[in-house]
Amino acid sequence: MCGIVGYIGTKDAYSILLKGLKRLEYRGYDSAGIALIDDLNLNITKKEGKVIRLEEADCKKEGSVGIGHTRWATHGEPNDENAHPHLSNNGSLAIVHNGIIENYGSLKIELKKKGYHFSSETDTEVLVNFIEDIQKTESLSLEDAVRVALSKVVGAYAIAVISKEDTNKIVAARKGSPLVIGLKNGEYFLASDASPIVEHTNEVVYLNDGEIVVLTKENYFVKDAKDIPQTPYVQTLEIKLEELEKGGYDHFMLKEIFGQPDSIADCMRGRLNVDTGNLVLGGIQSYSKALQNADRILIVACGTSWHAGLVAEYFIEELCRIPVEVEYASEFRYRNPIIKEGDIVIAISQSGETADTLAAIELAKDRGAIVLGVVNTVGSSIARVTHEGTYLHAGPEIGVASTKAFTAQLTVLYMIFLKLAFHKGTIAQNKYRQLLTELGKIPEKAAIALKSNEKIKEISKRLKDARNFLYLGRGYNFPVALEGALKLKEISYIHAEGYPAAEMKHGPIALIDEQMPVVFIATKDGSHDKIISNIQEVKTRKGIVIASETKGDAVIPKMVDYTIEVPVTHESLMPLVSVIPLQLLSYHIALLRGTNVDQPRNLAKSVTVE
Repeated sequence: MCGIVGYIGTKDAYSILLKGLKRLEYRGYDSAGIALIDDLNLNITKKEGKVIRLEEADCKKEGSVGIGHTRWATHGEPNDENAHPHLSNNGSLAIVHNGIIENYGSLKIELKKKGYHFSSETDTEVLVNFIEDIQKTESLSLEDAVRVALSKVVGAYAIAVISKEDTNKIVAARKGSPLVIGLKNGEYFLASDASPIVEHTNEVVYLNDGEIVVLTKENYFVKDAKDIPQTPYVQTLEIKLEELEKGGYDHFMLKEIFGQPDSIADCMRGRLNVDTGNLVLGGIQSYSKALQNADRILIVACGTSWHAGLVAEYFIEELCRIPVEVEYASEFRYRNPIIKEGDIVIAISQSGETADTLAAIELAKDRGAIVLGVVNTVGSSIARVTHEGTYLHAGPEIGVASTKAFTAQLTVLYMIFLKLAFHKGTIAQNKYRQLLTELGKIPEKAAIALKSNEKIKEISKRLKDARNFLYLGRGYNFPVALEGALKLKEISYIHAEGYPAAEMKHGPIALIDEQMPVVFIATKDGSHDKIISNIQEVKTRKGIVIASETKGDAVIPKMVDYTIEVPVTHESLMPLVSVIPLQLLSYHIALLRGTNVDQPRNLAKSVTVE
């Protein structure tokens, strides 16, 4: 969740680290800090709040070696004392850390017996003093002390450590939290993801779990947890710098909502050919037979990715006739799920670093399942631990509330299982070609849906003061209702719940009065008449009804208070279009309420801790 960054070279480290922290701030923004080595001095500046407070602080900025951190608080409330970097008791070591050290309590007790004192509530300060104690008592080099210390800690981490006694070195390591090393002649970079690195170099190494890297101004080397040298795989980044900028939009979230016609098209590029009827997904080719023969499919995910999995469940069962179970990864890992050898598990994650999803993957693999990943971030942990998988190619998503990743995930899942249905023979060739053609039209239809932006802005002005919302949908649009409610909660802080429309009568209808906005995803499909009845039930109780309806609907606009029109789309593909107005609605309501839509409170983009 937190973001760490490091630099060693010949340039001014402070400016590189500060810009890197701004790039990583979507990972956490409770506090930020930088540690720099200037000759033999170790200078630390850290502040509660966003990176801009750190930038405004009066501090020493000299040095060509340093580490930085932007925090999402786990142990200890957000304040200056709990902010990273943390300094060891003797003042020689500084550390930044993303993750959780689970046995920090017992380590802290032992260190206190030895005379160590602590000025923060964090597990990270315990770790840096543990490293100091090992280095001091066993007379070890910095990298050996880090290696020995990490062999005795329990938990997840990506760390970077510097020492004023060894000024030409950064030691970094990872287990369960991501870490990327950027390579350039005479200088090296490290970060939680590639976004702070891409403007300096496109040559990177993604550390594997249990690996430790030592960076100097002359070279770098990687070893595993047993101190055995490793030959790292150097990759070339495909991220473009402009993808990390707002590009004229007021917020990343708005840019990413409006970028969906392009991101959906990018998902399909080189994979879907409407003219020939071909679908090519090379990433899962080796397991195509296993998919065809699967008795069931398990989907594990969290948050928005879980909602994408729910849509996929409808699609897979309808077209492929394979039973599907969609599991919260956070629950799946802690119960005793029935997993048979040869079961297919689909893991969905935008970041590819979601801790609960990673744990669910390991559980499934241990029990003999075939695990396929659907992720956006190249080189991510999930991409490397799954048997095979497919990248979204949606480009970086900076806004914490996911938008374009949701539609990209759906696009990839549709392609995978549309092809599977064709090969299984569970759909006729003419229906296959029809759906293929319709899928190819989705970028155009997403662009049409975005034309409702100004109308949605006006509707938002009338709803911004509501304290509660209900989102209701049926069939394929039920998961869209869940996703719409989640978006509103995430960025506007209004309580919202999504339900199947028919379930309203089984409890939620008690909440409806003249103050309650109810958003219906009421597009034309097989349950259209039923959703009309549900709307009437809400209007009878004086609820405020906002309906996302299909262009040309002659009935619903006469019944409701506000309508948002979407283009006619095949029922099974409608979530790719119907979700867009809900994203815009949440964005505009949040903006009118004065919240930070890109960095909503208490949230972080990549959930790398439990």
